Amino acid sequence: MNAAFIFPGQGSQSLGMGKDFYENSKGAKELLGNASDFCKIDFKNLLFTQNEDLNKSEFTQPAILLNSLMAYTALLEKKPDLKAKFALGHSLGEFSALAISGAFDFLESILLVNKRGLFMQEDCAKVEAGMMVILGLDDGKVEELCKKARDKNKQIFAANYNCDGQIVAAGLRADLTSFESEFKLAGAKRAMLLNMSVASHCPLLENASAKLCVELEKVLKTNFNPVISNANAKAYTSKEEALLLLKAQLISPVLYKQSIKAYEEEVDFFVEFGASVLKGLNKKITAKETYSLTNLNDIDEFLKVL
Repeated sequence: MNAAFIFPGQGSQSLGMGKDFYENSKGAKELLGNASDFCKIDFKNLLFTQNEDLNKSEFTQPAILLNSLMAYTALLEKKPDLKAKFALGHSLGEFSALAISGAFDFLESILLVNKRGLFMQEDCAKVEAGMMVILGLDDGKVEELCKKARDKNKQIFAANYNCDGQIVAAGLRADLTSFESEFKLAGAKRAMLLNMSVASHCPLLENASAKLCVELEKVLKTNFNPVISNANAKAYTSKEEALLLLKAQLISPVLYKQSIKAYEEEVDFFVEFGASVLKGLNKKITAKETYSLTNLNDIDEFLKVL
């Protein structure tokens, strides 16, 4: 059977995530310890103890990636021969997908997204950025309204194509707030600001994208197993392609829905590592089953299906 491995992005974090893997998987526990030493971040405290850092991008991103890799490590301990036909992720999750596909060393990938989150925070702190989820409008209508906003000198961009009827817009927080009524007048069931201080996947992150490219050049491997790009919904396998696509990724919309639709016929099921956010989206995109692995019991139940 052919599987696709999928990885969640920022917003999937929760206090206590990964604790079952840490306590019951030798490999996951070693990975967390090594990541703490390598990144100079106390991940045990960050993940398992009440704190304010877990929702700051520079810490959120490595925490989510580490949790995904712990889930992946715990699965391979029980089923070392399980391979994916390809991997993909939602936003930050693309870096998790790259890590398990051999594009980065695991520890290098965690440090890389720590820097990615910091670069994003630095860009967005200057401009009061934000993101807004819009429910119940088709893609074309949201794109039309975003263009209408920009024609009025507002910074609003379609950023995440999650599933039919759900798009996240990014831009200046004040502009998003001022345009909320426009989305609702057009028929949106909901237009709600998210609890985020960054504006991912839009031109506000051009400086962060350039700085990230410098770091990518240092750590990307020459070739790796297929990963589906958020930027163009196509598979890539080389450093040369990755440098172009990951530079575009921070300033271009996440084509998650389009990626699933483009490749669903190539696999029998999807496996999500560390959360169940993408499982929820996939139910609205594809008839193929998605298994989410958030603890060891999830892994055991999943392995019974194989």
